[in-house]
Amino acid sequence: MKIKVCGLKDPDNIKAVTALSPDYMGFICYDGTPRFIGELPADALNSLTQYKTGVFVNEEKETIEQLINQYSFNAIQLHGNESADFCKALKDKIKVIKAFGVHENFDFEQLNAYQDSVDYFLFDTKTVLHGGSGNTFNWDVLQKYNLNVPFFLSGGLSLDNIEQVSHIKHPMFYGVDLNSRFETEPGIKDIALLQKAFNLIRKQ
Repeated sequence: MKIKVCGLKDPDNIKAVTALSPDYMGFICYDGTPRFIGELPADALNSLTQYKTGVFVNEEKETIEQLINQYSFNAIQLHGNESADFCKALKDKIKVIKAFGVHENFDFEQLNAYQDSVDYFLFDTKTVLHGGSGNTFNWDVLQKYNLNVPFFLSGGLSLDNIEQVSHIKHPMFYGVDLNSRFETEPGIKDIALLQKAFNLIRKQ
């Protein structure tokens, strides 16, 4: 199972998380969150061997491309209302993760339009915000997902529930996304908590 740590913004904290060897590291390029990278120096990401993932919400394509070049992102996560065509135009250049907020009555049929336009889906908890709520959704609804696009699970993952992730047997379950429940403050990850989570995930 792949591990993605999202919402990083501090150079020293980024180095500490890198030492844990996650597979993906997410950097939020959306100023509507306290985890916004702001003026993070590009050289803070230079040595990373992980998939450096830029997270965007309803951003202009030109701005996304400019930040891909600036930070040498090799994946992007689109967390807004981006269309399948919008995703497809970027997928030709970079790995694309399309996020959706999931709830009890989520219509998985709407994902059909995206199956050739993205590399991965990310299923987060549906909120008025764009992720980072710290809340989980009912994972049983994932049984309704039947496309052949791998997905990340996000939304309220913590040490209290991370072992239960092993009970999800969906063939397209690709990885977990760790964020707000592993922080000392928004954008600053608790390394000790992450290490415990990594140990639990990797022994599954």
